[in-house]
Amino acid sequence: MAATAGVGEAAVDYATLKSLKPSEFEDAAGGYRTVGDMASQAKDDVESQIIAGMRETVDGQAVLEGEAAEAAVVQLRKLATNFHYTQVECALITTALNSLAYELRAAKDKLDAAVEDAKAEKFTVGSNGSVSYPAAGDKVDGKVPEGGTVQGSAKGKPTNQPIDPTGDANDTADALDRQAANIHPNPNFGRAVAIANRIAQAVYDATQADEKWAPKLRTLKADDDLTVAAEDWADAKKDTEGVRGGAKEYLDEIKPPPKDGDPKSNADWWKGLSEQEKADYISMYPDSVGKLNGLPADVRDEANRAVFEEKRAEYQAQYKNIPEEPKPKYVPSGRTMRYSDEWLEWHQKYEGKREHLKSALEGMKAIQRRFDRTGEDGLPEAYLLGFDPKGDGRVVLANGNPDTADHTALYVPGTKTHLGSIDGDLNRGATLWRESQALSPGDKISTITWFDYDAPNQIPNATSDKYAEKAAPTLREFLDGNKAAHEAVTGGTAHTTVIGHSYGSTVIGDAAKYRSEYADTWSDPLPADDVIAAGSPGMQAEHAADLGIDPDHMWAMKAGGTGSDDWFVREGGRNIGLGGNRVIPTDREFGGHVMESDAGDHGGYWNVDDHQKPSISLKNQARVIVGDYKGVTLE
Repeated sequence: MAATAGVGEAAVDYATLKSLKPSEFEDAAGGYRTVGDMASQAKDDVESQIIAGMRETVDGQAVLEGEAAEAAVVQLRKLATNFHYTQVECALITTALNSLAYELRAAKDKLDAAVEDAKAEKFTVGSNGSVSYPAAGDKVDGKVPEGGTVQGSAKGKPTNQPIDPTGDANDTADALDRQAANIHPNPNFGRAVAIANRIAQAVYDATQADEKWAPKLRTLKADDDLTVAAEDWADAKKDTEGVRGGAKEYLDEIKPPPKDGDPKSNADWWKGLSEQEKADYISMYPDSVGKLNGLPADVRDEANRAVFEEKRAEYQAQYKNIPEEPKPKYVPSGRTMRYSDEWLEWHQKYEGKREHLKSALEGMKAIQRRFDRTGEDGLPEAYLLGFDPKGDGRVVLANGNPDTADHTALYVPGTKTHLGSIDGDLNRGATLWRESQALSPGDKISTITWFDYDAPNQIPNATSDKYAEKAAPTLREFLDGNKAAHEAVTGGTAHTTVIGHSYGSTVIGDAAKYRSEYADTWSDPLPADDVIAAGSPGMQAEHAADLGIDPDHMWAMKAGGTGSDDWFVREGGRNIGLGGNRVIPTDREFGGHVMESDAGDHGGYWNVDDHQKPSISLKNQARVIVGDYKGVTLE
């Protein structure tokens, strides 16, 4: 797709600029925005209605099944991807056309102002931009100095850019113009030259805008096929960078988000933008928008999905370009074997990168699988509220819209979590949604898998609180942002439950104690109604009340008996200081409720049997999530 009609087809001259209507480019931008909005809606309809409808089940049995149904779903997913790509590219074209219109309008305004000044001076502007002036001045040899015509010259760069203080040819030309005006017998000469130069500068600025945007707009087109491949998303990222660089002046007119703003400030900033400014910001700065706490969930999802597609394409290309592992790996060395020099060189240069890329791509596949499962057993639309593949990765994904939910649950995973292993944690979020929705079918439920911190990558590292301490402000600000976004949509707050598994509960404890830069005191309560700690090694407090958590809304559970892996985690935390004064949440003295659990091991709190019957552990968590406290069974 492209939008180049009338752009870059001929040099901009005075007559062209005089008759130019920048609003026509804005109208074209509006048209592309409409197409993009339609593509976005079509994508959502395909994913959340058509595919979801095809995955509906009755009594656990799919209404539509078989090879034909699966093939149709595959094709529909490709169609949704096409719509998404169309949406992204239309947004880029919209911003590019608006920026072109902005620059052309600035040039047109300069031209119109110069022409008006010429009229006021009784000068005449020719069809080529020249300025004719009448006779005037003191008589010389009995004659009034004759009038004439002058042709202006531009400075060679837009007039809104600063002049080099060291001096250049433009300064010399200005000096010569002033000198010529001072010695010319007709006082109109100098004024005519100044106006002619302003006209020439306006034409030059318009020409520069045209020459800049014509090639950029021509690159905003897709291949003439129906497949959106990784290469297309890689091109989309390049297109974004190109448009963003070219549109700097236009984008600078949009008020930026508050520097280091709190969630409420972010929400207020977003609310204050026009619809076009919002669209421009999502298109040009998706990575920044996707990370801003306090913004609507659907906005963050749109931005993060663009980042997701572009990063996946980038990582796939990098993985594909890694050379094959050299063979042989081992070569004889006397009576033994050693690594070959070629293999050692390859291993040192590529092995770490290959493993990172492979792990990240596995995590992206898991995220895509969750997108594809929308509608399966009633599973709602997924919202990607955070995504970053760097390092161990970051994923924040919601089942259902938290901005409109009656009940929201946020699940924080623990030790050894990374992007490549996120599949299980995403499944836990989905399982929590299904059981909570089953318990309270008349309510809107949202369950969020929150992995936005550096989790300890092995058990020895989990003996330190430093990972939780570093994660605390991030979790706290996300919860504050979730609250602000919900209030902006509904005017109220959702019943919110925070669930920490293993070291994730330690993160919650530190978040409860964390004093944010905009909090009045460290003891401001965690913005959550209930807290659940599953298999917790400790929450850095001796009592729930020490964390500002009402003991009646503090819940804990444990798995297995003495000697189980869960027991080792809990007792290990007690003995190394993650608890407070050796007290952990499943101890009575901590002050919360200890829920009944049938989990056999440390990871079994979200189990369902072969008939999809939920475990007691899962049911009790769901009861807390929907506020059915009387239904919770205790030890």
